[in-house]
Amino acid sequence: MGMPKIPDVTPDIDITREDAINLLLASIAFEELGLAHIINAEGEKIQDMLENNKCNVLDDYLKINDSVSKSLQTVIKKEMLLQFKLENVLDLIDKSEKKDKGCK
Repeated sequence: MGMPKIPDVTPDIDITREDAINLLLASIAFEELGLAHIINAEGEKIQDMLENNKCNVLDDYLKINDSVSKSLQTVIKKEMLLQFKLENVLDLIDKSEKKDKGCK
């Protein structure tokens, strides 16, 4: 059995520093949008439970509350990571502006 032959692919990608920063900001925005949808879904889960009276037992209410709480904890953790990512991007922007002004 021979070794697989991988073609020599050298794509020509031309992305400026400004393009990279804009892509990073867009990625943060899309992640925030996804988290907003998760939060909305959890709220709808609670509303559905209360409006339709599907749960008549305290234990059912507690299970849903625990589920929503765990989901929101995960969202909060992701928000913290996005905050760090945003701070790093803002540092890049600040360094980029200083570089454009001739500062070191």
